[in-house]
Amino acid sequence: MTEWTRDIDRGDYGASNRKWWGMVVNPAVFLPTAILSLSVILFSLIAPQASADLFSSMRVGAVTHFDWFFMSVGNIVLLFCIAVAISPLGKIRLGGKGATPDYSRLSWFSMLFGAGMGIGLVFYGVGEPVTHFMSSMAGGAGAPLGGAAGNAAEARSLAMAATIFDWSLHPWAIYAMVGLALAVFAYDFNLPLSMRSAFYPLLGKAVWGRAGDGIEILAALSIVGLIAIMAFVTFLSVRGGIDRGIRILSELNMWVAFALLLFILATGATLTLLGDIGSNIVAYLKYLPALSNPVARGDAGFYHDWTVYYWAWWISWSPFVGMFMARISLGRTVREFMAGALLAPTLLGIIWLTIFGDASIATIVAGDVGGLAKASLDQQLFVMLGTLPWAQVTSFVSVCLIMIFFVTGWDSGTLVIDTMTAGGSTDTPLRQKVIWLLAVGGIGVVLLLSGGLSSLQAGAIAAGLPLAAVLLFLALGTLKGLMALHRQA
Repeated sequence: MTEWTRDIDRGDYGASNRKWWGMVVNPAVFLPTAILSLSVILFSLIAPQASADLFSSMRVGAVTHFDWFFMSVGNIVLLFCIAVAISPLGKIRLGGKGATPDYSRLSWFSMLFGAGMGIGLVFYGVGEPVTHFMSSMAGGAGAPLGGAAGNAAEARSLAMAATIFDWSLHPWAIYAMVGLALAVFAYDFNLPLSMRSAFYPLLGKAVWGRAGDGIEILAALSIVGLIAIMAFVTFLSVRGGIDRGIRILSELNMWVAFALLLFILATGATLTLLGDIGSNIVAYLKYLPALSNPVARGDAGFYHDWTVYYWAWWISWSPFVGMFMARISLGRTVREFMAGALLAPTLLGIIWLTIFGDASIATIVAGDVGGLAKASLDQQLFVMLGTLPWAQVTSFVSVCLIMIFFVTGWDSGTLVIDTMTAGGSTDTPLRQKVIWLLAVGGIGVVLLLSGGLSSLQAGAIAAGLPLAAVLLFLALGTLKGLMALHRQA
């Protein structure tokens, strides 16, 4: 496709939307998504062990046999984001030259970070560095790049570099690319805020038919597979939508997280931790080529159990985070969008992981009085806090952080699923949002109590494989769209 106009013919897309029980839905997407999701749920409830075995084998197969593909896609997407940001295409403003942002930079970044991986950094900010440090001290295939047996200083560098690698540029690039694609076609080409829209340069009017429905179903299924509980608390936030609910909670959480970060820094080896930020950035850049290598790895245990698993998870999560990014990024330039969605959260993540991770590793090297190294992954954060003053207060604050990050994440996810199954509409009634909130939240609770949640999680990870291929075509479609806008400027 060489010539475009801002108003692309959408044919009769949207005409098939129906109103059911007060909900506006696209049956071609809603029904298959609902049927497949319910089928998985019923299978998990009726035969939990069989379903767990099936979905676990699917996840292991996807991660083991397509490890090179997941890593290659991550590398390509990161290079795409950097190239677009530094090229003349970076000057393009989402929504046109006269568009202005709806949110301040603080509100915008707080929402981006909260929806992306805020809860993960809080939960794994201690556990992952400690795990990688211990495995690096032991050495072998389960350690990052084979580890550094017996060398505490080198093991620390490897542990922090590997942890930062899993949580920084690559995953945020995956999110940012999807968000940019959706924003460009929604705001600059007046297309629905929908995954299918970014494929218009490749498929033409076919995106309004079955091909587009298939893309939407795959994206929606990956999001439904992500758990939701705490439905009542989340309702209090989703009731206010983005402007009040998500924005206020996100800003609150950023300030609370910042206060906790300062407390750890002030009560720990302050100067050493500040110096570690720079050294960890250097270590990350030093090991980046080796950690990004998709083939012939000598650390298969670490590569499969951590990096490739994470990549599949980030890709499965990307339609949700990407669509939410797009919804709040009107009026930003492409370059500003990439800086806010790629560089800023990466830097914040490095600071967070350094202060929590290095403080924990220092505790272990000093004798590990609290038993941090032997604690389970879900307890290591609290064991580390237990070695510092006011442990009960900081532990309570950490639990609140995790809960609010979860609420804002599912709050955002409810709005995204609602948009996807409503044909790209963003002005559906409150009743519809609440129905999605309670339905998927209830599913999460039922599966959690019945033991079937692992099946749904494994299914979401397995969905990352076809989505990884979709991302490559999404990048190509986005590039064509940006180039068309650049020619018209």
